[in-house]
Amino acid sequence: MKSNLIRNEQRGHANHGWLHARHSFSFGSYFDPSKMGFGRLRVLNDDTIEAGAGFGTHPHRNMEIITIPLQGCLRHRDSGGNEGLIRNGEIQVMSAGTGIRHSEYNGSDSESLNLLQIWVEPGRAEVEPRYEQARFDYRSRANQWHQVISPMGSDEPGLKIHQNSYINIGLFHSGQSLSYDLKGGDQQGVYLFVIDGQLEMNGQTLHRRDAIEIADAKSFQAAVQSETEVLLIEVPLF
Repeated sequence: MKSNLIRNEQRGHANHGWLHARHSFSFGSYFDPSKMGFGRLRVLNDDTIEAGAGFGTHPHRNMEIITIPLQGCLRHRDSGGNEGLIRNGEIQVMSAGTGIRHSEYNGSDSESLNLLQIWVEPGRAEVEPRYEQARFDYRSRANQWHQVISPMGSDEPGLKIHQNSYINIGLFHSGQSLSYDLKGGDQQGVYLFVIDGQLEMNGQTLHRRDAIEIADAKSFQAAVQSETEVLLIEVPLF
């Protein structure tokens, strides 16, 4: 197994006043040629949006976009007629395909919003744009992975995207061991992101907002050292 540890403080940072963003990979004004993505995972942004603020209407094309509110709620509107709130505990998926325009605002006028936004390059270009959202009560069922994203056309649980990718999220208690068997074959890798808490893997301790890239592995294990919320993104590496 090959692994690469990325500390929280190694992420890019942008402060726009209304938006405080941490970028795992090059994005916007933050550019690092060594951080252009992990396989087909192109973006993992950790955004805090002030009350009443947000991203005005803007276009996307040929990208699978997954949004996970961690605190607060997000107000979404797009050119496909989809509109509503995505709250903490819910996950939103949008296939931009041939083109879609959308806006994303903090749904509260008094509280800040913290969310993760993930972009995965699709396996098929120019698909019809689509939108889904669903609630996943993973915090009420601890110490197990909850698969929230799976490939289009599969019988696997989770919202669908046009890529051979699987996204899991879980809350694990101190003293537990978490393990994962890769599903997509030998050309897959895993980006493991600690939302909160602490775990140990391969002799390395990961803290809040640390991440580790895993390649050339069929499975792996980690020891949970405190109550820990973890995001796992399995994607093709090529």
